[in-house]
Amino acid sequence: MTAPAPARDPGLQPERTRLAWRRTTLSCTVVAVLAAKQALHDGTGVVPVVAAALCALVWLGFLRVAHRRIQAVGGTARPAPMPVRAALTATACTIALAGFAVAIVV
Repeated sequence: MTAPAPARDPGLQPERTRLAWRRTTLSCTVVAVLAAKQALHDGTGVVPVVAAALCALVWLGFLRVAHRRIQAVGGTARPAPMPVRAALTATACTIALAGFAVAIVV
C-alpha cells in the first residue's frame, strides 16, 4: 500500500511574484509620470506631447496586464502559467514606453 502524496506547499513564491509585478508596475508608473513631466516642461513641439499621451496609453495597457497577473497569482497555490499573449503585451508595452521616452528626450 502506498502513502498518499503530500500536499504541495507553495511557500512564498506566489507572494514574491505578486510583489515583483507590483514593483514593475510602480517602475512603469514612474517612467510614465516623468515622461509626462518632461513633455510639459519642454513645451516645444507636438512630438513630446504626443509621445507623453502614448506613454499614458501604454502605461494603462501594462497596468491591465499586471493587474490580471497579480489576480491570477494571488488566488491559488499553484497559478497557471502566464499566457503568451499577456507576456507579449507586457514586453511590447515595455519596449514602447522606452521608445516614447526617447522621443520625448530627443
